[in-house]
Amino acid sequence: MAKLCIIKPNPSTYSETFIQSHVDFLPMDKKVLYGGAFPLYKDDGKFLIPTFWGIASYLFQKRVLKRRNIPVRTKALVSYLRKEQIDVVLAEYGTVGAMIAEACKLAGVPLVIHFHGADAHHHPTISEYKEAYKQAFAYASTIIGVSNDMISSLRQLGAPQEKLVLNPYGINTERFSPSDERTRSNSTFLFVGRFVSKKSPQTTIKAFQEVAKRYPEARLIMAGAGPLLEESKALAQELGLTEKITFTGVLPSDEISKLLKESCCFVQHSVTPPDGDMEGTPNTILEAAAAGLPIVSTRHAGIKEAVIDGKTGYLVDEYDTQGMAAKMAEILAAPERAREMGNEGRKHILQNYTLSDRIARLNSILEQAIETKHAHA
Repeated sequence: MAKLCIIKPNPSTYSETFIQSHVDFLPMDKKVLYGGAFPLYKDDGKFLIPTFWGIASYLFQKRVLKRRNIPVRTKALVSYLRKEQIDVVLAEYGTVGAMIAEACKLAGVPLVIHFHGADAHHHPTISEYKEAYKQAFAYASTIIGVSNDMISSLRQLGAPQEKLVLNPYGINTERFSPSDERTRSNSTFLFVGRFVSKKSPQTTIKAFQEVAKRYPEARLIMAGAGPLLEESKALAQELGLTEKITFTGVLPSDEISKLLKESCCFVQHSVTPPDGDMEGTPNTILEAAAAGLPIVSTRHAGIKEAVIDGKTGYLVDEYDTQGMAAKMAEILAAPERAREMGNEGRKHILQNYTLSDRIARLNSILEQAIETKHAHA
C-alpha cells in the first residue's frame, strides 16, 4: 500500500472537516504532520527538529528574520520523508505547500497541493507567499482547487494550467440526509459557520430583521464562533431580535445534523471583504443541501456551483440585504416550493458532491503523482 504523508497547519479544528475527511478516508497508509507558525510535529506532539537549539534556530529565523525556507526545518522534513519511505505528500493549504516544496524536492517525493480558500484569495497571504507559490507550483505534481473561481485565481497566480485540477469537497450523504417532514419547522432559518468577515453574519441578521417584520413567527439559529460573534449578538440586541435569534456556539456534527433536520432553510451571506478573502466551497452549504434544505446565499466562489439558483435555492448579490430578505420571505411564503428545492438540492449533491466520489478522485490524483514519479525515475 502506498504511503501518504498529509501535512496540515493545525490539529483537528471544527471548521476543517474537509481536511479531516482526507485523514479518515483516503485509502493509503497515512502519516499526519502539523505545522503552521511552528516547526512540524507529529500526533504524539514531538517536533521533527530533534534538538532544542534546532527549534530555537527555526523560530528565530521564522519570526525575527521572517524567512520561509529554513534549512533546519527542511532538513528535518527530508529526513522524516526518507525514514518513513513516504510515496507522496498532500499539503493541505497552499501556504503549507509553499513551505514544504523544497523538502519534498530534496527527498524526491511528489507533492500535491490542495488549496482551500483564503490561501488562494486573501490579499495579504498572497502578497507574502506569491514568490514561494511560484516555486511550489514548479515542483508540485498537481494543484487542487475546490471551485472554478479558485482555479481561475490559481492560474492568475502562476499555477500551470496542466497541473490544475478541480475537486470540490464531498459530503457524507448518509449522515446528512432529509428528515421526516413532520419534524421540520416551517419558520426556522439556520446558519452554521465561523463568525468572520467573509461569511458576513451581520448581513444575515439584517436580512432576517426584514423577514421577521412580515413573519413574526420566524426564527433564526446561528451556530458557530469567531471574531464577529459578540458583534453579531450586539446587533441582534440592537435590532430587538434577541427573542428570535439563538446563538448556540460551536456544536458537534450530530447536533448540526439534528438542526438541519428541524429547519426550513439554510442561510449564509458569503462576501468578499476588502482583504480579498473568499470561500472555497462551504461544506455547511453542501451538508444543508444533502439534508434536503433549500439554500439562500450569494453569488460567491463555489456557492455558485453548489446551489442552482431558482432550482435548489436562491442566490443574491453580495451585500444585497434586501434581496436576501426577499428570498428568505419567499421560502416562508411558499413552503411546498421550498420543499421541492430541498429535494432538488439533495439530488444535486448526490450527483456531484458525495464524499466517496470526491475521495476517490483525490486518491486517483495522489496515485497518478506516484506513477508519474516512477515513470521518470
